[in-house]
Amino acid sequence: MTMKEVFKTWFERYFSDEEAVVLLLVLVLGFAAVFWLGKMLAPFFTALVLAFLLQGVVSWLERHGLPRLLSVLLVFLVFVGALLALALIVLPLVWNQLLELVQESPRMFDSVQGWLDEMQARYPTVITPAQIDDWIATAGREATQLGQRALTFSLASLGNLLGLIIYLVLVPILVFFLLKDREPLIRFMLSLLPQKRTLMTRIWYEMDDQIANYIRGKAIEIVIVGGAAYITFWFFGLPYAALLGLTVGLSVLVPYIGAAVATLPVAAVAGFHFGLGDQFLYVIVAYGVLQALDGNVLVPVLFSEAVNLHPVSIILAVLFFGGIWGFWGVFFAIPLATLLKALARAWPRSVAQRDQPLRQVDLQD
Repeated sequence: MTMKEVFKTWFERYFSDEEAVVLLLVLVLGFAAVFWLGKMLAPFFTALVLAFLLQGVVSWLERHGLPRLLSVLLVFLVFVGALLALALIVLPLVWNQLLELVQESPRMFDSVQGWLDEMQARYPTVITPAQIDDWIATAGREATQLGQRALTFSLASLGNLLGLIIYLVLVPILVFFLLKDREPLIRFMLSLLPQKRTLMTRIWYEMDDQIANYIRGKAIEIVIVGGAAYITFWFFGLPYAALLGLTVGLSVLVPYIGAAVATLPVAAVAGFHFGLGDQFLYVIVAYGVLQALDGNVLVPVLFSEAVNLHPVSIILAVLFFGGIWGFWGVFFAIPLATLLKALARAWPRSVAQRDQPLRQVDLQD
């Protein structure tokens, strides 16, 4: 069989259905728009994600008898209040603690150097003076670069203040109208698609609950874990509690890796502040209990519709989409991987699969 015949057979198998071709075109255009226009349309995409998160609360209020407009207004007011609290209370606190940490870094390096000198005296054959000097020089360069980045960011943010204000005003407005006019907007988007969309509908039904459950659950997990970490660190008198709490909260975005990475700054700050004594041990044990509760209690409760993906697939998705789209790529890595998996399973492989029943979807592997 020639290469041309092989390609023809493959094409007829996977693209014999015209709806599959249309779906492929929609996906390519969607990914291209996000990839090339993502920075320009960032306020809209941010508002779309937030509206998707808040829609579940609006639907819950509607099911309990409130009119849709009143439900939207209540949810929107709570959202604006949370946004103001984040902008006026949380972010300034975290920023001040970050600056304090940068200013405190020279004293920390002195402590590390003293500890390394002591270790070198105890174990001269394991740790050499040359190694200590190299480690100190590397840490000093990293600290200098961190301070320069913080200063550059603060100066650049002053120039972008107007853009930031516009962003903060525009996103809530978009969120409100996306919630209020959800049905007309959905009808408009459906009017742009072909009348026959059995494949698209089947994939949408398979993905809707899983993506909604994952995104809302992940947002709630970040808030709960970050808040609990802040309260724990504050209770033990650990400095930079808000900064460390935010780090621990965001660490849940990266499965399997985030918790281990977040442990390093927590252990470092606790070691510098308390020394390697009982108080340090209490902080580490409390942090370990928090991570255990998150993995064994909170995650099963929030993610009742678990995404059935292999750990290798999850890590590859985080690396790939995170490398393309940064924070949002990491946030949506698992939903996007789930989408690709659903497409691979639902995609018609012959003409005979064209008219499969809408609900004939195997949701379990």
